[in-house]
Amino acid sequence: MPVSLQNSQLIYHALKSCGIQLLSLPETWLVHLIHFAEDDPQMTLVRLAKEEEGVGLSAGAHFGGVKSAMLMQNHGFLAAINGVVSFAHLYKIPLLMLISYRGTFGERDPWQTQGGNVTEPLLRAMNIPYSFLDAPASVEKRIRDAHTLAESSLQPVALLLTRDLMWEE
Repeated sequence: MPVSLQNSQLIYHALKSCGIQLLSLPETWLVHLIHFAEDDPQMTLVRLAKEEEGVGLSAGAHFGGVKSAMLMQNHGFLAAINGVVSFAHLYKIPLLMLISYRGTFGERDPWQTQGGNVTEPLLRAMNIPYSFLDAPASVEKRIRDAHTLAESSLQPVALLLTRDLMWEE
């Protein structure tokens, strides 16, 4: 699979430098992040049946003093919207979401395209601040800044992992 190992490592190390100790929700573009978490005794990786469960897991981690991040594809974000709105927004949960941004320019899988069309409009409609992880040089700063914003504002914040960062041809 042509997912960038080097850029995945950058992302993982940036998450760890923010004190993240719990990750949830594997997805194809995140395969290397999943392996890093599995091999790291200081990280807990939780595999869930539904993306929305990750919202509750992250909330529980927050109340228990553990920093977490949700890993998911944009279709997973769409599946988790109820939990984000009715739980994370309502109860002021700092929810850091790393979302693989599938279905945009260069997408080869037709089943991914509709999710790409609605991801940003939904984030804007839900008043969720978001930015792009699109270049290795900005990964650490953007993850740190997104994590800081989620913690200080007690709200969900999203980082969209782009094809330019995650994919190697």
